[in-house]
Amino acid sequence: MPWSNQSGGSGGSGGGGGGPWGQRGGGGNGGGPWGGGPSGGNTPPDLEEIIRRGQDRLKNFLPGGNLGGPGLIIGVLFLIFVWFMTGWYIVRPNEVGLNLVFGKYIGKTGEGLNYNWPYPIGSVVKPQVTNVITTEVGFRTVESVRTSRQTDVTEESLMLTGDENIVDIDVIVQWKIDAGAPENYVFNIQDPPGTVKAVAESAMREIIGRRNIQPVLTTDRGAIETEVRQLMQDTLNTYRAGVQINLVQLQKVDPPQQVIDAFRDVQAARADQERLRNEAETYANRVVPESRGKAAQLLQSAEAYKDQTVNEALGQISRFNSVYEQYKNAPAVTRERLFLETMERVFGGMDKVILDQNGSGSGVVPYLPLGELGQQQRRPAGQTQGAVR
Repeated sequence: MPWSNQSGGSGGSGGGGGGPWGQRGGGGNGGGPWGGGPSGGNTPPDLEEIIRRGQDRLKNFLPGGNLGGPGLIIGVLFLIFVWFMTGWYIVRPNEVGLNLVFGKYIGKTGEGLNYNWPYPIGSVVKPQVTNVITTEVGFRTVESVRTSRQTDVTEESLMLTGDENIVDIDVIVQWKIDAGAPENYVFNIQDPPGTVKAVAESAMREIIGRRNIQPVLTTDRGAIETEVRQLMQDTLNTYRAGVQINLVQLQKVDPPQQVIDAFRDVQAARADQERLRNEAETYANRVVPESRGKAAQLLQSAEAYKDQTVNEALGQISRFNSVYEQYKNAPAVTRERLFLETMERVFGGMDKVILDQNGSGSGVVPYLPLGELGQQQRRPAGQTQGAVR
C-alpha cells in the first residue's frame, strides 16, 4: 500500500523510514499497543494494522481461510443466522412480553418461548403483571437492619373534612399492572408509582371533603375505603394507565396531634352514650312486651267481666219481667211471696229469738238474756255443752 513502511531512506542506520502517521523506526524497542512505535509516544494507532489483523482473524474463522467467493457468502449467512437467533426470548409466568419493532408496539406474548425481530430492529419489554405493589400515602416506612419504623408525612396526611375540621389520615394502596392492558402501563404514563400515589391522595381528599369529621373518625371507614378505591380505579382508567387497584386500607384516622386528647375524650363520651342507649333499648325490648302482655290480659279480663255483668243484668231483667207478669195477675199473693222470700234471705244467716205473743202472761215482757245467749252460740260446741247443767 502507499503508506507501507519502507526500509532505507533518510531514517538512519537502525531505523527504516517513518510511516504516514510519523511512526518511528526503532532498533529492537517494544511496539505500542497497535504494533507501532513505543507506547510512550503520542503517535496515533495504525489503521492499516487494525484492518490487517481483522482480515487475518476472519480468514482463520472461514473454511479454507479464503475471503473470496463461497467462503465470504457462508460467513455472511452464518452471521445473519446468528443475528436472527438472538430474536428468541423467554417470558416467565409472572411476566407479559411486549414486542416492539422500530420502537412501535406491535403486540404482546404470553408465558414461554417467543420470538421478535432481533436488535436493533426489534426489542421486548417484559413487565411483571402479578407483583402486588404497595403505595403509602401520609407516611413512609423506613426499613432498618432489625426493625422498621413509620415516619409521618404531614403534607399528605392532613386533610380537610366537610365541616371544616382537619383529620390526620394514613392509607395504603395495593395495586398491580393490569394483565389485560400492560402496554398502557408501559407506554402511557411516565411514572406509574408516582401517578398512583397522586391519584390516591387526590381521591382521599375528595372523599374526606364530603363528610363530617365524626363519621370519618368512627363509622365510615369501610365506606370511605370502598369509595376511594372506586374513584381511583375510574380515574386511572380515564388515564389509560394499565393499573388495577386491589385494596385501599386506612391505617390511621385521628385528629391532629395537637388536639387528639380532647377528641378522644369526646369519643369516650360518645361511646358511653352509645352504650347507655343500647342498654336502654335492651331494657325496653324486655319490658315493653311484658307490659303489652299484661295490658292484653287486663283487657281480656275486663271483657270477660263486662260480658258476665251484662249477662247477669239481662238475667235479672228477665226474672223481674217474669215476676212482674205474675204480679199483674195476682198482686197480693205476689207481694206476700216477695216479702217472705226477702225475709228468708235477710234472716237466713242470723241468730233469731222467737216470742209467742199468744202465750201466758199477756202484757208482760219476759226477760231474755240475749247477750249470754249470743256468747254461748259463738262458743265451740264442747265448751257450751260443758257449761249447760
